[in-house]
Formats: sequence, structure tokens, C-alpha cells
Amino acid sequence: MIAGLVLLLLSVLGTAQEKEIEHQYVGSAKCKTCHKSEAKGAQYTKWTESEHSKAYEVLVSEEAIAVGKKLGVDNPQTSDQCLVCHVTAFSAPAEAKAESFDQSEGVGCEACHGAGSDYKKMKIMKDQEAAIAAGLIVPDEKLCVGCHNEKSPTFKEFSFEEASKVIAHPNPKKQK
Repeated sequence: MIAGLVLLLLSVLGTAQEKEIEHQYVGSAKCKTCHKSEAKGAQYTKWTESEHSKAYEVLVSEEAIAVGKKLGVDNPQTSDQCLVCHVTAFSAPAEAKAESFDQSEGVGCEACHGAGSDYKKMKIMKDQEAAIAAGLIVPDEKLCVGCHNEKSPTFKEFSFEEASKVIAHPNPKKQK
């Protein structure tokens, strides 16, 4: 009987935890399917050519290792202190990351636009209100300064207005 109650309790707690995970991170590779064409503004290509896509990879550079040593970090690619800003969804629980999610993508699409499992469908993406209800985030300055701030050991002056222009990737069809 006690074992049954324990199992019931664990089942309820497990269900409650599952409900907290609203959307899963699926990885930027999933975004590529629809966002790579010139007609869509080559948004995926724009990301792959950006420093964001190389944010994880850069952590093995000589500079990153030197910065890490000054902070007492042996390996920046395994340090929570570094990964929190160099990897999408680093702080998210494992259940919030789909099998397709790959942290080596660095700061991927979902770092700025939210976990995409529920808004990635074309039908939903065509309706911004529905996409937002399904987890899409329209990035703002507050989101960016979560990492681009003085706490970063390599911080450089950050202007949201200027940075937004550098990473802009509008859909030409929506600009008309």
C-alpha cells in the first residue's frame, strides 16, 4: 500500500514537472528547413555566418582559454560560467531539449526566438499571434543584455540598436 502511494505521488510529481516544460528546444537545424531560401531572406545562412553560431566553438580558442584561466576556468567549453551565454538553453532542463537539439550550435535561433517545438509548423509561423502563443519570442534589448553585459569577461560596449542591424534577418515577403 505504501509503495502504491509512493508510486502515485511520484507519478503526480512527474506529471507536474512535465507540465512546466511548455515548449522544447529543437535546434537551429530544424529552422533551416524553411529559413534558408533567398525568398525568405536566407535567414539561416545569415545566422551561420554570425558570431552567434560560433559562440560554442570559440570557447576552445586560445583567447577563450586564456580568459578562462584568469577566471579559474580550466575548460570554457564545459564551464557553466561560460556556457550560460555561449549555448542556447544551457539552463533549461534536459526534458526541454528535443533529441534534435545540439548545444554545439552555439547561440542558435531559439536563444533569441524561444523554444521552437510548438511554433515551427508553417501554419503557425504564418500567424505571428499564434506563433507567439506557441512560444515564439520577439527579441528585445532586455533579452540581449542578459549576456551582452558587463558581467562578461570580454564585454565590449553594447548598443542594441546597432547590434540589431548587424544580426537583422527580415523575411523580404513580410517587408512589402
